[in-house]
Amino acid sequence: MTEMEDSGEIRLQKVLAQAGVASRRRSEELMASGRVEVNGEIVTRLGIRVDPLRDVIRVDGRRVPPPTEHAYLMLNKPRGVVSTMSDEQGRPDLQQFVDGRPERLFHVGRLDTDTSGLLILTNDGDLAHRLAHPSFEITKTYVALVQGQVPSGLGRRLREGVELEDGPARVDRFTVRDRGRGRSLVELDIHIGRNRIVRRLLDEVGHPVIELTRTAFGPLRLGDLKVGALRDLSRDERGDLFDSVGA
Repeated sequence: MTEMEDSGEIRLQKVLAQAGVASRRRSEELMASGRVEVNGEIVTRLGIRVDPLRDVIRVDGRRVPPPTEHAYLMLNKPRGVVSTMSDEQGRPDLQQFVDGRPERLFHVGRLDTDTSGLLILTNDGDLAHRLAHPSFEITKTYVALVQGQVPSGLGRRLREGVELEDGPARVDRFTVRDRGRGRSLVELDIHIGRNRIVRRLLDEVGHPVIELTRTAFGPLRLGDLKVGALRDLSRDERGDLFDSVGA
């Protein structure tokens, strides 16, 4: 890899240190051991300079996101909260969770008012557009408590597709996690982003949703984030998110 004489380029080990990967000395050791890639090429020469805004840098295969002034947050949205920053009808909205932050944040995609779970908040318009665009087919994971005893063959039917009023829809994965007392707990992956698609699918096959929670959005996992809690995405999470849409 040739070294360019561009004012926007700085030494790779400095980029890694500024990103919080490791100290400069430790970053040099990572490079020397062949654990650092730039644009798909392993880099071991310590004098290499990179443009952190344009070059794709990885350590042990994990993307090191470019430096940015943007904010990237994960919210565990409670039920009963409208997915908007300001609701004209005075209903509980997302602003209550970001009061006091200096950024003008907006949400990526949306969750129904009666659905809880993972919602991304950011002020990065380009990334938000990519994440919401159907062409990238971002997979979301939901856990649903539904009415009735879900039969073992329902997963195949949902994976093959169900005809809805606005066209066919299908899930990518479907698992029954528990059954009992006239209810079932199911988990599914879906990349379709149509309005209330999970609820409409399950209702169509005879198992209306009682409670619904989104537990994953692309590479992001809700984990043990409490309902109503907000946190910044980690460096690895931001890197994985950028990778998921080729940013």
